[in-house]
Amino acid sequence: MNIEEFRDYCLSFKGSEEKMPFAKTTSDYDKDIMTFSVMGKWFCFVNIEKFDFCDLKCDPEESEHLQDEYEGITPGYHMNKKHWISVHFKKDVPKKTIESLVKKSYDLIIAGLTKKEREEFEKNL
Repeated sequence: MNIEEFRDYCLSFKGSEEKMPFAKTTSDYDKDIMTFSVMGKWFCFVNIEKFDFCDLKCDPEESEHLQDEYEGITPGYHMNKKHWISVHFKKDVPKKTIESLVKKSYDLIIAGLTKKEREEFEKNL
């Protein structure tokens, strides 16, 4: 998997948008962070130049199991360690698992939308 495939996959979800929100930061690493969101709520972010890992929202119980199973899944970088994981691309996490975790992250965001947000989301599709 490369950044183009990963980006296309993240943008394949209904209402998904990409942004580069840290362009003005002084950190070279953070300048290259692309976020993927739905209704303004992040479900994933990744450094598009390094493409070393992505951060994903994750169910806390599943997060524990995943971290036990894969060396390449760790608590979320710069995020709430209970609800976010970092998935490292060049370690032991299969592509299908990464894609499944991205989809689950997206689904968690959709499930957490308020009634008003969900109505707006469905109206705009």
